[in-house]
Amino acid sequence: MEEKPRAGRNRTLTLSPEEREDLRGDIVDAGQFRQNPDPAGKLIQADLFDVLPLLPDAFADLIIIDPPYNLTKDFGGLKFSSMKDSSYEAYLDSWLPAVCGKLKAGGSLYLCGDWKCSSAMQRVLERNLTVLNRITWQREKGRGAKGNWKNSMEDIWFAVKDPDNYYFDLDAVKMRRKVLAPYRVDGRPKDWEECEDGNFRLTCPSNFWDDISVPFWSMPENTDHPTQKSEKLYAKLILASSRPDDMVFDPFLGSGTAAVVAKKLGRQYCGVELNGEYCLYAAKRLRLADGDREIQGYRDGVFWERNSLKEQHLQKQGGKEKIVENSIGHNDSYSGSLF
Repeated sequence: MEEKPRAGRNRTLTLSPEEREDLRGDIVDAGQFRQNPDPAGKLIQADLFDVLPLLPDAFADLIIIDPPYNLTKDFGGLKFSSMKDSSYEAYLDSWLPAVCGKLKAGGSLYLCGDWKCSSAMQRVLERNLTVLNRITWQREKGRGAKGNWKNSMEDIWFAVKDPDNYYFDLDAVKMRRKVLAPYRVDGRPKDWEECEDGNFRLTCPSNFWDDISVPFWSMPENTDHPTQKSEKLYAKLILASSRPDDMVFDPFLGSGTAAVVAKKLGRQYCGVELNGEYCLYAAKRLRLADGDREIQGYRDGVFWERNSLKEQHLQKQGGKEKIVENSIGHNDSYSGSLF
């Protein structure tokens, strides 16, 4: 496939013909997986309905699902068409119960959706698991609408198999927020700390997230997948609901974000994706994660608010300190947030 011409500062992932040939060795099809049905570290290019019977039951500690929403969308030549709400609910019912069967007794599942399909997702999910919460995150990217409110939010349903026995690490997902009106007791900070860059407080996460950016062209994690989720978004889910070395399963892997973030955070992964081009994106991103474990917007064990990290940092080269561009890059023409 011929690559699109890119602007000089565009950091969207690309694949050379040589890389494509090499990366195919990192991907297995349903037949190959049938011969060796160990899910650990597997990137499976196949129809989900063909793979689900081959996957062991109760193998995943955490499942993250970002299925096609009830919208007409072209996923690299594979088209999904909008349908009646009842038909979409039947579509979810055709695979979600089997996916839930792959979850361990103490496991958690997150299901992504938008306003149009969220109610159907809740109904199907509640027939199979216990729903604990609905996360709503602010998606800045998107065009306005002349006769309607701009759609700038998406949902993530949080469900578990056993509401009395599941893992949740609150401390792992606290956010570092700037304190605008610091409160002191006896002259000392109360519940916040003074830093050279300002005053900050570690806060407990709510179910509304306004610190997420959809991947765009100046971010190295960006691909040509049309509905790619950010690594920061998935990092919150993985850190909150899995332990190191736990298994993270994504049955609609897309360009590989769930697997990549799982790898960066020391978890195992397994993903299924039908589109061969997206599998190649995932394979390359997984290789890149071997040498780069950075997750944009997550640093020093905490999640940062948008635009709260400096765009430059000091790096020592040859014994001298040199100011260099960090991972977010410069993006003079983009008005959205960097984290």
